[in-house]
Amino acid sequence: MMENVHLAPETDEDDLYSGFNDYNPAYDTEELENDTGFQQAVRTSHGRRPPVTAKIPSTAVSRPIATGYGSKTSLASSMGRPMTGTIQDGVARPMTAVRAAGFSKAALRGSAFDPLGQSRGPAPPLEAKNEDSPEEKIRQLEKKVNELVEESCIANSCGDLKLALEKAKDAGRKERVLVRQREQVTTPENINLDLTYSVLFNLASQYSANEMYAEALNTYQVIVKNKMFSNAGRLKVNMGNIYLKQRNYSKAIKFYRMALDQIPSVHKEMRIKIMQNIGITFIKTGQYSDAINSFEHIMSMAPNLKAGFNLILSCFAIGDREKMKKAFQKLIAVPLEIDEDDKYISPSDDPHTNLLIEAIKNDHLRQMERERKAMAEKYIMTAAKLIAPVIEASFAVGYNWCVEVVKASQYVELANDLEINKAITYLRQKDFNQAVDTLKMFEKKDSRVKSAAATNLSFLYYLENEFAQASSYADLAVNSDRYNPSALTNKGNTVFANGDYEKAAEFYKEALRNDSSCTEALYNIGLTYKKLNRLDEALDSFLKLHAILRNSAQVLCQIANVYELMEDPNQAIEWLMQLISVVPTDSQALSKLGELYDSEGDKSQAFQYYYESYRYFPSNIEVIEWLGAYYIDTQFCEKAIQYFERASLIQPTQVKWQLMVASCFRRSGNYQKALDTYKEIHRKFPENVECLRFLVRLCTDIGLKEVQEYATKLKRLEKMKEMREQRIKSGRDSSGGSRSKREGSAGSDASYVDPLGPQIERPKTAAKKRIDEDDFADEELGDDLLPE
Repeated sequence: MMENVHLAPETDEDDLYSGFNDYNPAYDTEELENDTGFQQAVRTSHGRRPPVTAKIPSTAVSRPIATGYGSKTSLASSMGRPMTGTIQDGVARPMTAVRAAGFSKAALRGSAFDPLGQSRGPAPPLEAKNEDSPEEKIRQLEKKVNELVEESCIANSCGDLKLALEKAKDAGRKERVLVRQREQVTTPENINLDLTYSVLFNLASQYSANEMYAEALNTYQVIVKNKMFSNAGRLKVNMGNIYLKQRNYSKAIKFYRMALDQIPSVHKEMRIKIMQNIGITFIKTGQYSDAINSFEHIMSMAPNLKAGFNLILSCFAIGDREKMKKAFQKLIAVPLEIDEDDKYISPSDDPHTNLLIEAIKNDHLRQMERERKAMAEKYIMTAAKLIAPVIEASFAVGYNWCVEVVKASQYVELANDLEINKAITYLRQKDFNQAVDTLKMFEKKDSRVKSAAATNLSFLYYLENEFAQASSYADLAVNSDRYNPSALTNKGNTVFANGDYEKAAEFYKEALRNDSSCTEALYNIGLTYKKLNRLDEALDSFLKLHAILRNSAQVLCQIANVYELMEDPNQAIEWLMQLISVVPTDSQALSKLGELYDSEGDKSQAFQYYYESYRYFPSNIEVIEWLGAYYIDTQFCEKAIQYFERASLIQPTQVKWQLMVASCFRRSGNYQKALDTYKEIHRKFPENVECLRFLVRLCTDIGLKEVQEYATKLKRLEKMKEMREQRIKSGRDSSGGSRSKREGSAGSDASYVDPLGPQIERPKTAAKKRIDEDDFADEELGDDLLPE
């Protein structure tokens, strides 16, 4: 019992620090690294070392030191806990570590601090990917299919529909290969259904875009019939759209209704759109009552502008006045859901607030709001113009009803526009006075409406050639709104009509400063510069206008005219060629080309364009005269006869065309026909001297008895002609008067001499006049009437 009791040595009781250096050798941990038995036990977690005995100095009792498992004796700790590895109550206590796991005191000696382990060098390289594995091949093929679908969509958005379809087909082929490979490697449940759905849907969409409707329907059927695709039933809307394009309206309605049945009620917006498609299809089939039911359901559930407008059209088609009124009121009540304009007005001088307002004043959202408002106004104005003439006994009463409804709505500013449209309707009915009275009602309105009404009044009076009234209302329009380009243009027109071209140019310039896109002012200022003979400035104005109106025949005509005035026929021909590419059947443009080619000496080209002009308008005397003279010059008198005969039909009182017909018969050797023609001319124009001369000559050559009769008539007419000339000469000497002669009457063609038979003075050009204001299209001033 006493062998484990250690007696403390007798020491000086006054030494407070005695005993601190005395310790049990079993707790000497600094030498554990050199203790082979302990290290062996640590490495093997089991093992024993032979007991080591030691003599403790200053004691006479020897004891074993228990440092391993199975020791017979053990030392108790200072807290009364048995030593590690001792056996207590028949149970061996396991060994415990005497230092932290993973921590080595020796490792810290002479080594740098490296908590991240960077001294161990780079990480070993990753294992190389096995590209030949089936899983990797499937992954790469799936990536390729996705890329093809994306490329197909991008090509479609760029407008290359053919390429989009090819990409979609290629994606479909590769997707089928992918499915087969997956089936070989994995179970069918692991097939990527989303990828299959996207490939088929894209392919059907591309078929539809390329108008391959049968293939598109087959592809949609594959998707719809596959129960594994969720929500595939809504694709029946697309199938209905295809049937609608094919004008198979019954099937379109059937598929729309099937889609409507499969879409849950929570998708309210989608259901409304399908209902709208059903209503439009009913309109196309003429089933207006069913269409009205569809649109009324939409207007009760989720009213919108398009449905409201279509409802009005359907009611108009069946002629139900009361329903038209109710539909118009529903259209007016559709909320726009846009911000008020006051939001974009700065309430203070705060610079940050002003910058914010400037930033949002014209952003995409604001532009969308403007477009929505403009669309609403367009629908309302169109609907009002449509129903106003039919909802009441007269269109004036109907317009008044529409105006009152609009005034009580959020579109109050449209009421004035409706009044102006009422005036325009009066004009269409040729009721000028009512139109003027309606427009005069705006003289006491606000400046914008007053200016618009005065502009229209100025235009109306200008058309009536009442330039004083037109100028008065143009002044009123300008004073009401100095920045109204239409008013300034009309004011310039009134000044132009009075011949003050410089002042007119100033008004046109001011209109262009206010609105650089005012094409009427730009066109009119070009005409003004032509009148002032400032051809370079006129050409510059018309070229600017041509950049805005690329295919305007009037502008092309004016540019060609200016080049002709500048004596540049090549440029004039080039612009006229552009003109006939725009209006290939314009006979005046074709005849002008013929005239220019004739002046350049190119007879064959001139004949081509003159003939084309005659083909489109066979009543142009100048063209007919040129063609007849051309055939006479080329010794084809028989072909010239038809042209002179047509000229004689157009101008039956002109004797020269019938004389030319007779001359062509005589030149071609048909003397009998020529004689009959001359006799017919003499019967119609018995006082024509030239006809009698040819009759005398022909009768003499043929040896007819009538020669004496015609000779007597010729002498009498010549004597009468001399007496008439003497009286005219004496009358001119006494009174200075001038005689008037009737062109084409007997004796009026004394200047027409045919010494060697009938001759015709061939004109150098078909039209001796240049291109003027009367040529080709209208060269009227660009009056401004407000759009309906």
